[in-house]
Amino acid sequence: MKTRITELFGIRHPIIQGGMHYVGFAELAAAVSNAGGLGIITGLTQKTPELLAREIARCHEMTDKPFGVNLTFLPTFASPPYPEYIAAIVEGGIKAVETAGRSPEAYMPALKAAGIKVIHKCTSVRHALKAERIGCDAVSVDGFECGGHPGEDDVPNMILLPRAAEELKIPFVASGGMADGRSLVAALALGAEGMNMGTRFIATKEAPVHANVKQAIVNASELDTRLIMRSLRNTERVINNAGVERLMEIERAKGDTLKIDDIMDQVAGIYPKVMTEGHMDAGAWSCGMVAGLIHDVPSCAELIDRIMAQADELIAKRLAGMLKG
Repeated sequence: MKTRITELFGIRHPIIQGGMHYVGFAELAAAVSNAGGLGIITGLTQKTPELLAREIARCHEMTDKPFGVNLTFLPTFASPPYPEYIAAIVEGGIKAVETAGRSPEAYMPALKAAGIKVIHKCTSVRHALKAERIGCDAVSVDGFECGGHPGEDDVPNMILLPRAAEELKIPFVASGGMADGRSLVAALALGAEGMNMGTRFIATKEAPVHANVKQAIVNASELDTRLIMRSLRNTERVINNAGVERLMEIERAKGDTLKIDDIMDQVAGIYPKVMTEGHMDAGAWSCGMVAGLIHDVPSCAELIDRIMAQADELIAKRLAGMLKG
């Protein structure tokens, strides 16, 4: 399938594996890229720029296809050494960077000087337009359904994607609720040029996470996620578990007086406990409502091949057949 996204990133299929903390390692990124999508290493999962350089080198050993790096700009006082992370990305020959969190504007000159294509994750049309203005090559439009941080506007993709299509000139991919060929065809119909999948790629054979995590996603329904930190305006969609129940009880008790310190035990340092050690009730970890559409743990190649075959069937037969009446 040829879209502006496949052309921009030099990939066969318009499918991007979004950056995910303690999930986006070389094994998964390489598997997605080898299957024709765009795999993404999560930059800040690597504790130092030197470790990121090593992870990029590992991924190059596993694939000769394009892959990217996610760089999340955090709203913290003690910021990571972003210029050094960018240097590792440039020296590693990376040509695609997925930015997230705060605006990447301050770092765009360094990225563009290296010939890197930047795709920024946005949860609103206004943020997508800002990304376009500062020179991003594409955006990932994240609807309210998405795992992780869906923003504060609560607009689902059935509205958000066509609104983005009305306003943007640069290409965009749909993120949030994406799982299969139906998702891809719907996203294309609404104006996107491809899709970004996070939760769906966790439940794959190559995802280097504990088997308990994959099984939790397979077992979950579309009703099993929760929104936390709403009163802090740092809303996150997570899978429900005992740790999240404890967190939400604290939120209810504290009400408008809630501070991040009140729930720190349920949100800080959780990912290694969950993703590596398999302690499923340790605390809050991101998961999309799309879990309700995930019923198996295929390889990345099996998953992407299945998505593209289903999309072709939908476009060429089911939808085309409706025009022949």
